[in-house]
Amino acid sequence: MTRNVDSVQEKVLAEILSGNANTEYLQRFKLGGATDRDTFKSKVPVITYEEIQPDIQRIANGDRSPIFSSHPISEFLTSSGTSAGERKLMPTIQEELDRKQLLYSLLMPVMNLYVPGLDKGKGLYFLFIKAETKTPSGLLARPVLTSYYKSDHFKTRPYDPYNVYTSPNEAVLCVDSFQSMYSQMLCGLLMRKEVLRVGAVFASGLLRAIHFLELNWQQLAKDIASGILNPRVSDPSIRECMSRILKPNRELADFIIKECEGQNWEGIITRIWPNTKYLDVIVTGAMAQYIRTLDYYSGGLPKACTMYASSECYFGLNLKPMCKPSEVCYTIMPNMCYYEFIPHDSANHGTISRDSPPRLVDLADVEVGKEYELVITTYAGLCRYRVGDILQVTGFHNSAPQFKFIRRKNVVLSIDSDKTDEAELQNAVENAASILRPYDTSVVEYTSYADTKTIPGHYVIYCELHIKDPTNSPSKEVFNQCCLAMEESLNSVYRQCRVADNSIGPLEIRVVKDGTFEELMDYAISRGASINQYKAPRCVNFTPIVELIDSRVVSVHFSPDAPHWTPERQRLEV
Repeated sequence: MTRNVDSVQEKVLAEILSGNANTEYLQRFKLGGATDRDTFKSKVPVITYEEIQPDIQRIANGDRSPIFSSHPISEFLTSSGTSAGERKLMPTIQEELDRKQLLYSLLMPVMNLYVPGLDKGKGLYFLFIKAETKTPSGLLARPVLTSYYKSDHFKTRPYDPYNVYTSPNEAVLCVDSFQSMYSQMLCGLLMRKEVLRVGAVFASGLLRAIHFLELNWQQLAKDIASGILNPRVSDPSIRECMSRILKPNRELADFIIKECEGQNWEGIITRIWPNTKYLDVIVTGAMAQYIRTLDYYSGGLPKACTMYASSECYFGLNLKPMCKPSEVCYTIMPNMCYYEFIPHDSANHGTISRDSPPRLVDLADVEVGKEYELVITTYAGLCRYRVGDILQVTGFHNSAPQFKFIRRKNVVLSIDSDKTDEAELQNAVENAASILRPYDTSVVEYTSYADTKTIPGHYVIYCELHIKDPTNSPSKEVFNQCCLAMEESLNSVYRQCRVADNSIGPLEIRVVKDGTFEELMDYAISRGASINQYKAPRCVNFTPIVELIDSRVVSVHFSPDAPHWTPERQRLEV
């Protein structure tokens, strides 16, 4: 397949266009049954989610006519971040699960080339489902991995010695995050000598599991010593399956107490799971910020990033999974969808003029070293859809391009699965500023920082203020309310991470001295920035800059409560 990328892509587009020829969306552009690339590119526009949202809403509200796909829509996959701060709803079809399963089935054969013997033990993977809801039409709306874990592809998967997990399905499929994490960790401890790899989807998820062990090791050791499961785990299916696994083991309990009771948690992963060969986690993009912490807890174990996927489609896999995180690149599988690429550079930011749209580049024609924004056309009916990922071509496997994930377009802050852009951050700051106005206090300037030194990580907002009357300055309680107001302003993905998943900590405001942002500008200019074009950065991560701002902090404040979030808050109905 990777030897004949262009012909595979041509065939994929023809299959998609002929299969969906009678859909309302394609008929709008009068293709006349054409399935060739030239006609498709000349007649079908490049679009963003907002442009098809009204059509998606019709499906959500019960319209069963073939709008995007000739196949019935089976469910919606939720993805983070519309401009209104709510989750995107991605319509999908049943056969897409088969395509995803095909990509999953390639992961272990590739890994086996680099790490032999993985069929002789188990994987300790912390896998979780998230809250799902129903649209007015009755179709489910849920994250892509929740959909996969609840599918028969996962639940009734045939026995495969290369894919044996310590976590029972009952634990993975429990929607209560504490009960799920507790039972998965307990199983991992009970089978500690059988574990050959430790993983989670994102690096942040694995660190959350280690932090969970830090908080709960005493109770876990007590359960192992007594053979009696913690009563806080009340899910009947988990209790039933754990009754078959959990037996009194005083020796193991004493070992866990000995390893966990001290202050030194360096290398804790290899101390508790001594046969671990690698960590299976995504550490590219925003997750790269967790690499040093993972090294601390694992003693520098290799970190394998195995595949590249999104809610819209699964794309490719890493053919050298044991490479350094900085060298991770993904080989695009040309059969998953039809790919196009918008050339991206800092001058045009991938902007597309409706008057003179650029000719997008095909998969076989991308150039090494260049950055592109990914555009896809899928079997489920998305046409020329901008995913929002910026990729850089690093090379080729046969004729299939290999890409390094650079970043999400416009994302400023990210701790876990959250993605906060500049407009959203600005709106949050404005809402906090409105609380300060009665005290004649205004926000002069601000920036932000994703603090991952704490577990879970949290957002830090640095604010320089102008206080007209120091005798009427805002109290600590007022600043705390500003933190909460900002959190309430952020999208539902952020709020779910805060409330349901506990994967993000309370937002923090750090008030800095007058003149701090002028010092920041002086520093940037001293390093070559143009004084005419200088703008205060809306996010900082360069260590000297973070240290400079932190040295000017005069007070710190945290959100006193969790923001509001329930599954029903998702805007599924207009």
